[in-house]
Amino acid sequence: MAPEQTLRTEEISKPELPKWQRPEKTKHDLPWADIQTIDLSTFDEPGGKEKLADELRDAIHNTGFFSVVGTGISREEVQRQYDIAQAFFQLPHEEKAKPEYKCDFANGNYFGYREIYEATIRGTEIRNNVEHPFQDEIEAFSRKALDVALKILELCALILELPPTFFAAQHRYASPSDDHLRYMSYRPRPAADDARVANTWARAHTDFGTLTLLWSQNVAGLQIKTARHDDEEEGWRYVPPVDDDDDAGIVCNVGDALDFWSASYLRSTTHRVVRPPPDQLDANRVGLFYFVRPGDDAEIKPAAASPLLQRLGLVTCGGEEGKGGLEMGEETVTGKMYVRERVKDYHGHGDYADRTGQVFQVGNLKIVDEAR
Repeated sequence: MAPEQTLRTEEISKPELPKWQRPEKTKHDLPWADIQTIDLSTFDEPGGKEKLADELRDAIHNTGFFSVVGTGISREEVQRQYDIAQAFFQLPHEEKAKPEYKCDFANGNYFGYREIYEATIRGTEIRNNVEHPFQDEIEAFSRKALDVALKILELCALILELPPTFFAAQHRYASPSDDHLRYMSYRPRPAADDARVANTWARAHTDFGTLTLLWSQNVAGLQIKTARHDDEEEGWRYVPPVDDDDDAGIVCNVGDALDFWSASYLRSTTHRVVRPPPDQLDANRVGLFYFVRPGDDAEIKPAAASPLLQRLGLVTCGGEEGKGGLEMGEETVTGKMYVRERVKDYHGHGDYADRTGQVFQVGNLKIVDEAR
């Protein structure tokens, strides 16, 4: 977390906030992805971590996205966060858009409020339809979110046959990082405008950090790129909402940093947000996220100490040569360096243009962009 970054909006933290109403599920028959569910309630049972690690490996290799239940975060706690998000987005524009609250994309800083309609899409005059605030006043919820992420990262360490704290040590809550809780609101656009930008609400991309946690909210629109099927364009499939009786389910995915650390054994998955089906276009699509970023000083390079990666030939004991879709060399890049440069490259401009095939590189960490 970056403690110096704060949105002081005390008026939205009062207990009498209007309740956010969870949208109804769509009745349209959509091509849903087969997302595996990881139940963390068994994490501390005998053999529980090993079983969960096997399930997580399969989930990441099959789709790159997975659902998490048994987190210990109650439905009431998540409801409260959605109440806060809704209240913030309903504030007058002049309150939300004060200069001191705005994201500083020019310097790769995502803390703050991202204003709606601030950029165009694909060189058209169509404007982006998403706005973001950030508040680090909700520390208790953020700490719980990171606790969930640290369990997942321990499972990832187990998969790679690394010490259990290998990743956790690089994601401590008290250490400076670009971790953040984010509220997002997508506002519906006229169908004709959406058609001009291929119904894109958030262009195809991989996430910049280590893990992303998204609390389920029922509105269809999030899609992941999977192997091509006969019934849809390029294998795009919808991520289904998470249902659980005990607590609020979370949709998770791997980001670039974990992809780099694992020499692409745990791959970040390309995903996008598209126009929802007609029966879900009557309200804003509100989202609640926790973006897990590496510590500012964490070294982002393949884990040469991993026996698994050594056996697979993805790293060597004396070096750190990565293989697969992400190329990397000997030069070390820190968590802050990578995330800030990626944010600046992706958001620090006035048009979200088609960037398919363009190379993004920080030091010797390289990806081929799929943003379009």
